[in-house]
Amino acid sequence: MEDKRITVAHVQLSSCCGCLISLTDTYEKLLDVLNSVDLVYCQTLIDVREIPNADVILVEGAVCLDDHHAMEIVKEVREKGKIVVALGACAAVGGITRFCKGGQMPKPVQSSFSPLTEVIKCDLAIPGCPPSPELITNVITAVIEGNTEYLKPFAKYGEKKHEACGCDLIINVINKSLCMGCGTCVASCPTRAIEMVDGRPLVSSQLCIKCGACSFQCPRIGI
Repeated sequence: MEDKRITVAHVQLSSCCGCLISLTDTYEKLLDVLNSVDLVYCQTLIDVREIPNADVILVEGAVCLDDHHAMEIVKEVREKGKIVVALGACAAVGGITRFCKGGQMPKPVQSSFSPLTEVIKCDLAIPGCPPSPELITNVITAVIEGNTEYLKPFAKYGEKKHEACGCDLIINVINKSLCMGCGTCVASCPTRAIEMVDGRPLVSSQLCIKCGACSFQCPRIGI
């Protein structure tokens, strides 16, 4: 592999830090490519005050539309990142932040949250709540190697402008008689919200966290 050193930044918006934990868990998996990666910004891991220009900016969390500071950060990310990656369900499709209400007692204030993909143009999006360390590693490695074929589904996922959940399987696959009963959606669901009944997936709306993993993995989505 050629020595193509790239700069990587991590920016956190409204999230639970789960994606950051997955990112930090990649240290063993990234040993083979560490010489090609420079982590130049991460609010939690390194003491850098301003977001620098970077080859890849990983953005975790949804965007609070009522937060002027958050909107400025998002704008800055798009200006400074050559490749902007929506990291995890909240940034990619909204996830559980679709149901969030901002503010604390005694002054509750309703706030609006949107996935990063609906606010700015994202080059890639990584599914999961949180994404696995292996998946993050594979995407970063593919960027370093210029493996556009591997990155194609992540680029397509970043173009989605709506929430992705088990409902998408019902509307886009099952209702169109496209489901082949492979069970990939069941295996990919982190909350076990999907089970196979009579050869077809059955989605529990009470367990689904709208992470989009099932839609991303389904081989029949987009056919």
